[in-house]
Amino acid sequence: MRDLHELDRYRIRTKEVIELWGWYGDDTCGAFSVQSPIDRAELKVVASSEGGWEHVSVSRQSRCPNWPEMEHVKRMFFRDDETTMQLHVPPTDHVNMHPTCLHLWRPTNVEIPRPPSIFVGIGNKPVRSLAEARKIMSDHDVDVAFGGDEK
Repeated sequence: MRDLHELDRYRIRTKEVIELWGWYGDDTCGAFSVQSPIDRAELKVVASSEGGWEHVSVSRQSRCPNWPEMEHVKRMFFRDDETTMQLHVPPTDHVNMHPTCLHLWRPTNVEIPRPPSIFVGIGNKPVRSLAEARKIMSDHDVDVAFGGDEK
């Protein structure tokens, strides 16, 4: 996570913040107000770093943030070389404290594993056959067993 003092111009400094948390935060935590890159509406962001996790919660007043808004917050609050994640936990572990809030998480003591980017997409043109996909993946040293018939 970035040093949050870099974002002090967005930091919320109201008596409500003091009443809720007792202070405005520091380089690792705080409450922030940023504008949506979509419609300039307010995104409220609460950032923290404790217990082995860096975390931001992002909320809007009338709906959940969308992908471009979450990406905007990710780029503001985390360094470019950091991977964050949203989690979809089993229903028995689900906690919802706010109906229009989403979260970004990053563990501080382990690298988040990621699938090879080729699993998401291959270049900027569609692959036309399984054989073509195998060739491209082989060229990228990705060892994958495909099921089904080759076309």
